[in-house]
Amino acid sequence: MVNPISGGGRAPARWEPIAALLRAGGATVRTELTRGREHAIECAEAAAERGEVVVAVGGDGLVRDAADGAVRTGGTFSLVPAGRGNDLARMLGFPSDAPALARLLLDGPTRAVDVLDVNGVIAPGNVYIGIDAVATQLINAGRGLPALLLYRLAPVRAILGWRAAGYTLTVDGERSEVRAHTVVVANSGAYGHGLRIVPPARVDDGLLDVMVVGDGPRSRIVSFMQEVKRGTHVRRPEVSLRTAREVLVDADRPVPVCADGDEVTTLPARIRLLPGALTMITP
Repeated sequence: MVNPISGGGRAPARWEPIAALLRAGGATVRTELTRGREHAIECAEAAAERGEVVVAVGGDGLVRDAADGAVRTGGTFSLVPAGRGNDLARMLGFPSDAPALARLLLDGPTRAVDVLDVNGVIAPGNVYIGIDAVATQLINAGRGLPALLLYRLAPVRAILGWRAAGYTLTVDGERSEVRAHTVVVANSGAYGHGLRIVPPARVDDGLLDVMVVGDGPRSRIVSFMQEVKRGTHVRRPEVSLRTAREVLVDADRPVPVCADGDEVTTLPARIRLLPGALTMITP
């Protein structure tokens, strides 16, 4: 499954040499260009039902949608990083060159990884609700800019118009209220073009990692973003971390709810862990 707009339209060309190597290795390969979220989910479901390995060739958005279809039908899934962020692929250690990717798809091991369910949307990476979700909206509106520049400028622009929201969190049945800049419910912990936003998160530990960045002056958000690059942000007093299996998030005003690079639903958001629900070919 190839997203024709991923990577500035370069995803189809990225896939062609890998597909040729797979065929040379004895695999049957069928390529489908996706036309949007629902089409991607339907294609993944149909392929998995036929017993085919579902391979998402694109960015984290296509990975999310194809994984959604594979989870629903119990299929085997993998990916070829061909988007702007490629955060799940980077975190899992996927190679970047065509021969190594073809070898992995032909002979690589499978493992069961956890996924998130946010209001019925399956996501293998992370759900984030707050200033980082606003930054994601800006990133998706600026597809013509270079990826790394866009991922660094968008948070700065998001800060300029942001004020902390009042969140109501119910974590494994325990309700609390907090004024905060963002709430992250992490499975992989990696997003933002290579940043480990929630360092303790693991895709196969059977737990959600919940990070809350509490209220404070907007100037602190700038230093927070610098510390994220080193992973030291989790030591800040306004940052809290805990594990859970189900989280319900609401807020005192509309706040975007994003998962793996796209806005996917609205508040209130119920986020559940589905342990080992995705069978994946991965390094």
